[in-house]
Amino acid sequence: MKVLITGSHGQLGRELQSSVPENIELTSVDVEDLDITNTAKTAEFVSAGKFDLIINAAAYTAVDRAEKDVDAAFAVNCHGVASLADAAKIINARIIHVSTDYVFDGQACRPYLPEDKTTPLGVYGLSKRAGEEALLKILPDAIVVRTAWLYSQHGTNFVKTMLRLMKERDALGVVADQVGTPTSANSLAEVIWQIALKPEIKGIFHWTDAGVASWYDFAVAIREEGIALGMLSGDKGIVRPIRTEDYPTPTKRPAFSILDKTSLYQALGIKSQVHWRQQLRLVMAQLRVDF
Repeated sequence: MKVLITGSHGQLGRELQSSVPENIELTSVDVEDLDITNTAKTAEFVSAGKFDLIINAAAYTAVDRAEKDVDAAFAVNCHGVASLADAAKIINARIIHVSTDYVFDGQACRPYLPEDKTTPLGVYGLSKRAGEEALLKILPDAIVVRTAWLYSQHGTNFVKTMLRLMKERDALGVVADQVGTPTSANSLAEVIWQIALKPEIKGIFHWTDAGVASWYDFAVAIREEGIALGMLSGDKGIVRPIRTEDYPTPTKRPAFSILDKTSLYQALGIKSQVHWRQQLRLVMAQLRVDF
């Protein structure tokens, strides 16, 4: 199978490359190799590559900056996705597109199903939902995988930010009234490769690691694991819970970001799943090498 990965320098892109199955002929690109917002260039590149599958991990993910950088967010998250879809349609390639919990408003009282109504709260969520809609209009058999709270040993993410702050500060406040599920980019990559090997799968699905946490819970776990691994001292980086209103941001975050993964369990035959705390321990063990 010939596979193209976009967004190869990102957290997910790197994990997809490091976990690629056998018998996959892989081409990985980032914006300097292929600007997916350039429709003509994208069509030319995809046609020349004769790919069987495109995994789109490219995205504009600066959530707060998107509020002022609207055109750039929509260029990548919507128009770029449409460009890939148009190009894939020409050569009859499949697309797996990665989306986000930010398409929901966080007002639910149960985990969000893939078919639930989407009501994004900000530009980032709006642009990602527009990309989903553009993709499925062009390629009704495409796959959308929504995820949340992604982190890894690569790039910039909550885990690495917390570790840095916990070394620098005696204490820090972390929001305790927003809940979701921390998700290892490696676990998401493994699931995407499972989907890639099942051509009958299509539609919108959700994936996160198992379990539920607030950002405060997540930060406490990072500190505990960091101390256990010798990355942090026990007398610094004490985590204190705060409310969302105590930490205002340009973009309103969903207060409830728990995603229902049942349909993907069924499609892939998944019987059990690793809890987010165990995944965190694995990633932090990797980070310890360079910390």
